[in-house]
Amino acid sequence: METVEKLTKTLRNHGMKITPQRLMIFKILENNTSHPSAEQVFKRVKKIYPTVSFTTIYKTLETLRDLGEVQELIIDEDRKHYDPNTDTHHHVICSNCKKILDVFEDFSQHVKLPDTLKKDYTVSGFQISFHGICKDCN
Repeated sequence: METVEKLTKTLRNHGMKITPQRLMIFKILENNTSHPSAEQVFKRVKKIYPTVSFTTIYKTLETLRDLGEVQELIIDEDRKHYDPNTDTHHHVICSNCKKILDVFEDFSQHVKLPDTLKKDYTVSGFQISFHGICKDCN
């Protein structure tokens, strides 16, 4: 994710107002490797700005996703998580505590689109999610 200053400029260029609540969201995400959910971001912002709505948080995260500033991770059907690292990487997720860690390994030599789909798709990227039990939960 860009620095807060660069991100602020980018959003202004897209016609968005930069509110204190949005700045707080940017600061929470900057260099954050915990892959917070929208609910977790909301709880942190609400401590400082008690009147902020969940809709503000969610729409800001969606905008950041649409601008390519965060990756949206769907770990389970109930909750989306957000990763400010948009560089190509993968994830390992604990099935018990739901902790998410980054995996910086190139699997491109091992993953190929089946021949039956090559005529219908031009692949621009892929993401692998490993699932298991972390050492803390084991």
